[in-house]
Amino acid sequence: MTDTAVKRSGRIKRHIRIRKRVSGTDTKPRLCVFRSLKHIYAQIIDDEEMKTLLSISSRNPELKGRPGSKTEAAKLVGEALGKKAVEQGITEIVFDRAGYKYHGRIKALADASREAGLKF
Repeated sequence: MTDTAVKRSGRIKRHIRIRKRVSGTDTKPRLCVFRSLKHIYAQIIDDEEMKTLLSISSRNPELKGRPGSKTEAAKLVGEALGKKAVEQGITEIVFDRAGYKYHGRIKALADASREAGLKF
């Protein structure tokens, strides 16, 4: 296996371990993050109903094409996600980092969504 495949399989194994413990409910949904090479995606999920309550990414029209680094794009996604969640009445969430290390873009998104009003 190549280095990329080994890293990906390790992340997927970590994500499975995390998902055994982390689950979203209607009162406290799960914020799941996916990070690609260019973009970052986040969605708020109710695992009991198996529904996505809210999703946003750096590819959304209101966020797309802004100058800056990928970390700054993650901050914008976190702010927008937090504002939309608070508008829908979601204030408390469970954070699912999906096997990624909690630093860089993942941390920037989490910190920005906390500043926008989400508690986790």
